[in-house]
Amino acid sequence: MFSVTPQSAAPSEQVQTLKTYEGELTMTIRCFSGVALILATVFVVSCGDSGEDPTKDPARVAAGQQTFRYETFGDETKWTDTLQMQTVISTAVDPTTALSVGLKVDATALPAAVVQGIQDGSVDLTSPATTIALLKLDAVVGIKGTVTTGADGTDTLTRVGITCALCHSNVDNSFAHGIGARLDGQPNLDLNPGAIIALSPVLTADQKAVFNSWGPGKYDPRYNLDGQNGPSVIPPAYGLNGIHAITVTGDGSDIQYWNRYVAVTQMGGHGTFTESRTGVSVTNGPDDLVSDKLPDLQTYQLTLAAPPPPAGSFNPDAAARGKLVFDGQGKCASCHSGPLFTDADSKLHDPSEVVSEPEPNGAPSYASRSATKKYRTAPLAGVWQHAPYFHNGSAATLDDVVATYNSKKSLGLTDAEAADLVQYLKSL
Repeated sequence: MFSVTPQSAAPSEQVQTLKTYEGELTMTIRCFSGVALILATVFVVSCGDSGEDPTKDPARVAAGQQTFRYETFGDETKWTDTLQMQTVISTAVDPTTALSVGLKVDATALPAAVVQGIQDGSVDLTSPATTIALLKLDAVVGIKGTVTTGADGTDTLTRVGITCALCHSNVDNSFAHGIGARLDGQPNLDLNPGAIIALSPVLTADQKAVFNSWGPGKYDPRYNLDGQNGPSVIPPAYGLNGIHAITVTGDGSDIQYWNRYVAVTQMGGHGTFTESRTGVSVTNGPDDLVSDKLPDLQTYQLTLAAPPPPAGSFNPDAAARGKLVFDGQGKCASCHSGPLFTDADSKLHDPSEVVSEPEPNGAPSYASRSATKKYRTAPLAGVWQHAPYFHNGSAATLDDVVATYNSKKSLGLTDAEAADLVQYLKSL
């Protein structure tokens, strides 16, 4: 996830964080029809098997889900030994505080007695001890804790690490806000990773200022390597089946590439990531706890479909008119093309072609910090679910997306046409 040291530091001194995917909403937006979703499901990115579809193997999918939800790749050496987050959690992070910075609780992991205690108030949600109890139950999404029980019955959090689910899983709020069943693949846009990491006692005031500048739902997956501060929106990890260029800049040819990048350079997992195009070469630990997990992790992620729009969330008649705008005057289909409604697997786009640059607040071009120096066209299934938009979050709503493109690309859309296009986007 986050970093304490710049690139010049030794790999063993780097403190890193989680971000598995980038998403760039270029406004050329296209429909994800039911037929297309079926086609996308059939078209699977190979994990190196003999042509068989690994997503049809329940054992591999289950193993990948386990990795996605619970595997730290040994990153406790960063979050515990370097950042000392076990101390922070034990002394200062009660459940109320945890929920306020966007951490989620898996209600299905809670025993009936705990559920009853939360409901009747007998479970103290203002005590860090309750957080430790939730970690012992594996109920805090994306946080893995090792808890030991002393002779007097007191639980102590001794080790803590993070998993993919921290940023890329949400909950359905079925029990309370922030507490519910897991929704893997949905970005946790309530999560304030910078504020969380800024609690570490080993950070300097300047480092804390950078982390606290990011805000909810944003994270910079390159800051710890290049020292430049330009956070991006946490993107969805769903709807990636059949798409090779899965990051906003199209680095790598499959999900495994970015998962390795994140596991090693951001989470602090034990293993190696090397990218000659950016000069990044990071090795953590004496062992490799990453490589063997990547194929099944990718398999599970390829099964994560985009969520359909909620009933009543858009006007069907307006959406039908908006599709005509999408395919016509809006010029959306020129990039969001083909069965997956993106040209990401055939081409990438220069920064001059996108409307998300220049970056806000004088930040450096995100593409300039990447391996490709370009941007990909984002898939749009479930686009209604993950505001704000563009890789840097510069468009708060889909209305803002359409207005930005209408202005910067001189599309000449009327207010009615723009409104219809927004309804169409909400229907995807």
